[in-house]
Amino acid sequence: MSSQKVAAWAYAEEFVTPGEHVEQARRRSEALGLVPLGNGAGAALQVLAAATSAKAVMEVGTGAGVSGLWLLGGMAGDGVLTTIDPETEHQRAAREAFAAAGVAHQRTRVIAGRALEVLPRMTDGAYDMVVVVDGDKQEYPAYLEQATRLLRRGGTLVMQWSDKVADPAARDAETKTLRDVGRAVRDHEHFTVALLPMSTGLLIAAKR
Repeated sequence: MSSQKVAAWAYAEEFVTPGEHVEQARRRSEALGLVPLGNGAGAALQVLAAATSAKAVMEVGTGAGVSGLWLLGGMAGDGVLTTIDPETEHQRAAREAFAAAGVAHQRTRVIAGRALEVLPRMTDGAYDMVVVVDGDKQEYPAYLEQATRLLRRGGTLVMQWSDKVADPAARDAETKTLRDVGRAVRDHEHFTVALLPMSTGLLIAAKR
């Protein structure tokens, strides 16, 4: 990659400055040993939520509230973010982030549990967005199956990616799974797809 392309990527990544509450959530996330969502990916989530006037968003993995704050910043004023996480500390950090940002209590629903135990209980076609930011990448094929069912027509699937996917030498199980999922979404009859090089990457797909 040329130095000019690297500079352009870095410029795009920092083009939108996160608010203080996102920065606070980022610090909480790092303190918990998580890798917080990058600014570029967060800004993309906010734009996607705003572009679809999202009112019902399902999030897999709280990311300690970082991604949730970006999403809420773009969602409709009466929109509800449902976020699933099995880790008590992550749930608590997300609630703290939402409260610190002044998000009304009724606009968020934090569910404790494994995503693949919770998602099957959710209503078909009821969501404008399904966002996977902090989920187990080995479970991505199952998340794709659930998202196909949960999204309304015109709804958007977003999956946090890995920059290792672009490296042909990377052959670990997680990277192989992502490559398989990427091909599956790209070839899926119900989705129109793009892969964005924001932060570690975002796979986005609109349900037809």
